[in-house]
Amino acid sequence: MKNRRYEKKRAMSVVLAAVLAAGLLAGCGGNKSETNKAGEQAKDAEYVTTYGEKMFDNVTITVELFDRSNAPDGNTLTDNRWVEYVNQEMNKVGINVEFVGVPRADEVTKMQTMMSSGTAPDIVTTYTYAYAEDYWNQGGIWDLSDFIEGEGQAKNLKAYLGQDVLNVGKNADNNLYGIVAKRPTLAASNLFIRQDWLDKLGLEVPETPDELFEVLTRFVNDNPDQRKDVVGASFWTLFNPSNSVCYRNTMSAAFTKLGQNEKKRLIANGIEYYYDEGIRDYFRFINKCYDAGLMDKEYYTETKDSLTSDIVNGALGFCEYDISYNVRVTNNLVKTLKENNKDAEFVSIPSLKNINDGKQYSATYSPGGLIAFCPKTADAETVEACMTYLDWLCSKEGGYVIINGFEDEHYTLDSNGLPKVIDSEYNAKDKDWLCNDLFILGNSAYASTSDEFHETTASKNVGYENYVLNNYKNSLSGELLVPDSYSAPSESERKTDLDLVCSEWLVKCITCAPEEFDGMYDTFKKECENAGIEKIVEERTEHYNKIYGDSQS
Repeated sequence: MKNRRYEKKRAMSVVLAAVLAAGLLAGCGGNKSETNKAGEQAKDAEYVTTYGEKMFDNVTITVELFDRSNAPDGNTLTDNRWVEYVNQEMNKVGINVEFVGVPRADEVTKMQTMMSSGTAPDIVTTYTYAYAEDYWNQGGIWDLSDFIEGEGQAKNLKAYLGQDVLNVGKNADNNLYGIVAKRPTLAASNLFIRQDWLDKLGLEVPETPDELFEVLTRFVNDNPDQRKDVVGASFWTLFNPSNSVCYRNTMSAAFTKLGQNEKKRLIANGIEYYYDEGIRDYFRFINKCYDAGLMDKEYYTETKDSLTSDIVNGALGFCEYDISYNVRVTNNLVKTLKENNKDAEFVSIPSLKNINDGKQYSATYSPGGLIAFCPKTADAETVEACMTYLDWLCSKEGGYVIINGFEDEHYTLDSNGLPKVIDSEYNAKDKDWLCNDLFILGNSAYASTSDEFHETTASKNVGYENYVLNNYKNSLSGELLVPDSYSAPSESERKTDLDLVCSEWLVKCITCAPEEFDGMYDTFKKECENAGIEKIVEERTEHYNKIYGDSQS
């Protein structure tokens, strides 16, 4: 019998779908002939969506904007010079832009609430493609093909994103249900270590999981800084076991058994913990570290703030986090750490060698970033204005200025014509706290190539340029495990249940006695089956069989 908790959650999903259908569809079924909120039928017309080629009649659009609660004094998320700049430029073509703040940590829940109640902004953004595609399947969002794909439409957007990125936002029937951001780099995460501790103990940078275990054991037992308080090692990957980063990261890549099997690796994407038997060994390794006292015994209560505190106070020897976590412009951990201990070094290292084939793998992002879509509560003219706004964002006057600022105030141009930051501290307070989220189609950059992005990003971090460049180099070391954006049809309705299973059972697997691990992991996989994971495996297998055939590779 299936767990009642899962059945209850599934029932709630059905209710939510019914509300969405009743509130948003009203005769709309995802066809190209749609009904707008004024009750008019949108005609098959070539909408004008290249910025500057149409004057709108004072159309107001609402746009979701992630709220990270980091606005500097004198600013708010929706009242600052960059919001003013956006409207200054969009007012030139008769468009007003109002931003709707959504807490970054709660964006999925907030999105679901707004969509089901019919109160979502005209442009909604999310990193969870499965939800966006599910809204399309329910008829709740626009097919954007008529606004983007015509000759002469959205010229800036198509030139910047490219067809491959645009295709990520299409479903199997070629409907463009969302516009996906272009990732300027595939680099996703890094392993970070206290280099000065390695030096004090005469240790080399670990290259395998076994070597890492020995290093962390020495860190804990030999206490390199001779601290009076507890010194340990921890894994960022265990901060939130329900987070996908937990089992799709560079650390776990050292245990995968699918590194050389692209088809099976893509089938496993997002459900590696169930499908890739190597991930069992990954969690067995974490269990071993936990049992040996190399981790905080209550790691599952870790917060982002407490992790940061442990690092800058010199109480953490190793972790995994995003690419330049150690030297972010807005929160430079190395700088603060060195203020407390001038000899300290917290640096990234290359990915570890895989225990099965000895190869070095690095997990990466997919080529697309977050996805932006338009709910049916927006009428055709509003969607046309929304696409014009996205087109402007992809122009030099749009995304380039939002990301880099203004020449001679925020940057100068180097000999290669790339922006070089004048004062990183000034930029951090003036624009960097907001610019990445404001440029929703750039995923942290306005760049033509990944090398250009790496160089430009490094130049923004004055005094720490080499840290940044090494971070990108290490994050992309070895063979890259690039995921794709395919979502199984039943994925969105089962995601909440599976996240609950992971959150509960992976903690049990990590904290149990080593001799109990396999039995606990078997139970975990059984709970995944109760939550419907086998249906996802079936759908993903069918999808990739069409692409790769029925062979194993």
